[in-house]
Amino acid sequence: MAWNKFVTLITILVVLLPTITAAKEFVVGDDSGWKTNFDYQAWAKDKVFRVGDTLVFNYKAPNHNVFKVNGTGFKECIKATENEAPLSSGNDKIDLQTSGNKWYICSVKDHCDLGMKLFITVSDESSAVRGITLSGSYQAFMAVIMAITAIAALST
Repeated sequence: MAWNKFVTLITILVVLLPTITAAKEFVVGDDSGWKTNFDYQAWAKDKVFRVGDTLVFNYKAPNHNVFKVNGTGFKECIKATENEAPLSSGNDKIDLQTSGNKWYICSVKDHCDLGMKLFITVSDESSAVRGITLSGSYQAFMAVIMAITAIAALST
């Protein structure tokens, strides 16, 4: 009897745990990193960015930097006029805390014109529920069946 309860509990965990995923960390440019003459729009094209995810910009400091700009700044490669300093550590992490469009450029010399610019759209769906959304109806159905089985096993 105790063995059945243990097996049921393990089965429930196996079914439910994959539905909960942690936030993703995206290394911009993957192994290429943050550099000139790279197509960051092609890199970002098939990725889904969500609130809670993190962008990591890897590059050789002080040769480059990361500057958050608006759409105009991105299009025209112009850094913001505010007194905001660019990120310049060579391993900059940006937490995506809000949804919407995000634009980043390198403001060193003509690097933005040479392709060091990234535009992404961040979904307001939290990364914490990503697995539930992508798990499909089958996994939800199995979770309900396992929960009912567990309740029945525990009540006997």
